[in-house]
Amino acid sequence: MIKTNYKNPDEQGYYGEFGGAFIPEMLFPNVEELQKNYLQIIESEEFQNEYQDLLKNYVGRATPLYLAKNLSKKYKTNIYLKREDLNHTGAHKINNALGQVLLTKRLGKHRIIAETGAGQHGVATATACALLGLECIVYMGEIDIARQAPNVARMKMLGATVIPATSGSKTLKDAVNEALRDWINNSTTTHYVIGSVVGPHPFPDLVARFQSVISKEIKEQLNEQIGRSTPDYVIACVGGGSNAAGTFYHFVEEENVKIIAAEAGGFGIDSGKSAATTFLGTLGVLHGSKSLVMQTEDGQVIEPHSISAGLDYPGIGPFHAHLFKENRAEFFSINDDEALQSAFDLTKLEGIIPALESAHALAVLDKKKFNETDIVVICLSGRGDKDMETYLSKL
Repeated sequence: MIKTNYKNPDEQGYYGEFGGAFIPEMLFPNVEELQKNYLQIIESEEFQNEYQDLLKNYVGRATPLYLAKNLSKKYKTNIYLKREDLNHTGAHKINNALGQVLLTKRLGKHRIIAETGAGQHGVATATACALLGLECIVYMGEIDIARQAPNVARMKMLGATVIPATSGSKTLKDAVNEALRDWINNSTTTHYVIGSVVGPHPFPDLVARFQSVISKEIKEQLNEQIGRSTPDYVIACVGGGSNAAGTFYHFVEEENVKIIAAEAGGFGIDSGKSAATTFLGTLGVLHGSKSLVMQTEDGQVIEPHSISAGLDYPGIGPFHAHLFKENRAEFFSINDDEALQSAFDLTKLEGIIPALESAHALAVLDKKKFNETDIVVICLSGRGDKDMETYLSKL
């Protein structure tokens, strides 16, 4: 067993040198309230009974762990897909959104704000708010609103107000900035449902815990299907990194499991149009925590690029930065064209249209040599309906 504690931060929210809480003074009471109460609330029997019931009977968990025989034949190994795309709302995001909205009610607040890139987190949060009766405001980059129109329509139908972020690159980073400004102005009534393992402590830990159901189920399902609970490899895409954190969570301290993260290489690492943070980032503070950040020498954030709105982010969560720094996980940069080709391949071989985010994880299959006896688990984080316009433009 690996002795290092990878999955739990220290009391100040640090994973090694990454993490912490770097926040404006006006947000301190909110963040401190969360820090003091989140573990007590989410670990209580009452909370877990309601949350687990919703995961099972509303979300549709457990999601299948599917042996992709045609994909396995092509790559001459054993490839299992964790089908988070089959969750209600179409992605893993609902695991965290439901948990945080339930937590919000127990904190006595009635207004929810969220940010979203690909729209899946926005849809999940709007869904949870509709179910549990809370007001929902979603901030989204103006460019992402245009390229993810179906999800914008779903959020509005669910009763959410979608507000465009029109500054900077008009993508996910700018949506986060706008959401933080809202939180500062409405701190006593509002909870910010952050969608990834980013932000000030305790958000990276809070989101990872809600998403850890993914790796918990993988262990149980592998044991049922092949008689062992650990694969040889687990692979997931990483922007901020929420689906990856959930996929890796129960394996990071299992020495025999190799962990692989796929970042968005965009047009290529050296192209100036990339979001591969572990290749291009340096130590810095972004959106409330210390991590690896794509930035200039004087600390200005470099605008990222990815064909996938959900990976179009100039940083990475502190959990993943720590795995990278300690060489616990292997990181790959996947270009836009490589992700597209992997999406088309999965569609033709298995009849599954993946989200563009998930396609980055699938593309690792072309970059890594596996043995015939290896057990490889890939998290299919979301379905590709929202990306159909992009796919059709490339056919």
